[in-house]
Amino acid sequence: MPQRTAAPALPRQAGYGQRPYTRPAVPGAGQAGQRLLAPRPATAAPLAQRPVAERPAPRPAVNFLTVVEVAAIMRVSKMTVYRLVHGGELAAVRVGRSFRVPEGAVRAYLAGARTDVA
Repeated sequence: MPQRTAAPALPRQAGYGQRPYTRPAVPGAGQAGQRLLAPRPATAAPLAQRPVAERPAPRPAVNFLTVVEVAAIMRVSKMTVYRLVHGGELAAVRVGRSFRVPEGAVRAYLAGARTDVA
């Protein structure tokens, strides 16, 4: 049986809203259909001399807890946590149909809920 040769690669069809695939330009290639990269202008400042934009200070990461996790930390039922959230005593963020409670809000609630027994 004769050997088959590999079929030539056909260009991919571009999907809706996409540009057709073109090969990246190769420096020094002067073939038709390929772009040559323009040399960098001599007037551009070197990278070390360009002004550097200051980055904003990093924000502290906020850890969110689920209602079940808050109930486990406080050793109460989920319903108690829901009552605290709906009553406004415990801060929470609604994500879809569920609530997420910031870890700091749980600590603040527990710190404010302490009572001194005489």
